[in-house]
Amino acid sequence: MTRWLGSVWVRGAITVAILAYLMRQVDAGAALGAMVRADPVALLVVAALVLLDRAVMIWRWLLLLRAQGSPITTGTAARIFLVSSFVGSFLPAGVGGDAARAYALGQRTAQRGAAVASVAVDRILGVVAIALMGALGVAVYARTHPDPQVQAVAVASAAAVFVGSGVAVWADRWIRWLPASWHDWTAVRLPLRIADSVAAYREQPRTLVAVFALSVLVQLLRILQAYGLGLGLNLAVPFSYYLVFMPVGLLMLLLPISVSGFGLPQVFMVWLLRPQGVPDELSLALSTLIVLSGLFGNLPGAWLYLRNR
Repeated sequence: MTRWLGSVWVRGAITVAILAYLMRQVDAGAALGAMVRADPVALLVVAALVLLDRAVMIWRWLLLLRAQGSPITTGTAARIFLVSSFVGSFLPAGVGGDAARAYALGQRTAQRGAAVASVAVDRILGVVAIALMGALGVAVYARTHPDPQVQAVAVASAAAVFVGSGVAVWADRWIRWLPASWHDWTAVRLPLRIADSVAAYREQPRTLVAVFALSVLVQLLRILQAYGLGLGLNLAVPFSYYLVFMPVGLLMLLLPISVSGFGLPQVFMVWLLRPQGVPDELSLALSTLIVLSGLFGNLPGAWLYLRNR
């Protein structure tokens, strides 16, 4: 299954199939027209917010690297992060950039387990921050606009994230439940080594609190980006609702079944904006601009990659 999802052709086929289905339901020409007519001032503000969230993400990762005594310099870490984010655009969405970052850091430091652990903890806390923002969004929005369907999706997504994150953070303990004779097998030994590296962060609660706070800031910046794009499209959607549907859309972006995040997140965003009375073509325009803004954030990495080449 992993090999299939790692194939560009498989993910490309999935993305094309989802987009083809969406185009049959939505007027793509009207969506494109709405994107072209978007307020340029709003687009510039969102572009600045995108660059700011990239800077915060680099800072967040640096805290994790410093906590484990990594010899990497700040400039090199920033370069690895940016280039890996760009390269990850061509790999499975959500995990491609993480894999490229862990590989590049492991090559630089020869500490592959620690490299994977820093990226894993970074991702885990980021996903938990998304779930927290979603839960808060549902709580705030439900006071005035109860919607059972939207609440059910948001709550289920948050619950799944919290459970999965807990399993990942304490993986060193449940892997050791396996018989000791299995621990020498490669399929068990390598995950256990990485799990032990992740577990080391549990002994540094101050670092984890700081990284988690920055993760919440990153997710808030992304919600603000979506809100700004919505204003640029003249959508009459309250900010409190962005706190509900954006975390779900961000979680869909993390699933490694699409190319550069296109497809599945757009379907979910179109569906989640319908209760607000937003026409599907405007929902498609907004979701597409959100994905494109993420690709815009990868341009510094593209420049660094091409310069190095």
